[in-house]
Amino acid sequence: MDIVTQLAVFLANKPGTLGEVCDALARANINIYALTISDSVDHAVVRMVVSDTRRALHLFEERGVLVVENEVIMVDNTNKPGGLAKLAAKLADHKINIEYAYLATSPSSKKGLLILRVNNVKKALQILTATNLVPPLP
Repeated sequence: MDIVTQLAVFLANKPGTLGEVCDALARANINIYALTISDSVDHAVVRMVVSDTRRALHLFEERGVLVVENEVIMVDNTNKPGGLAKLAAKLADHKINIEYAYLATSPSSKKGLLILRVNNVKKALQILTATNLVPPLP
């Protein structure tokens, strides 16, 4: 578990745009760890955590793409029923709001990756680390 930088990339909502973004990142040898997309009529917001945030940010900016940086918590969590419920309850007990989250795991995997955007990342990390709900990232 750690605080990482998430990039929110604003893209045209049309076929091929995401593929172009992923291809540009791949050519720069930047791996995508987590990704979610929210769409609207004319644009999409692609939120992502990548292996090299600075290089990805530079890549987008030199192409004139609007990017917003946010701190999020990246959790390598166990893939068991109730794991997220316990984590969310612990944060709520300390008045920390989860503004949004995204996660994925294969059904057969023992762990999954969870991204949390909370209203106080430092306090949330401190609470979750102190309670041993999730182990620290290697």
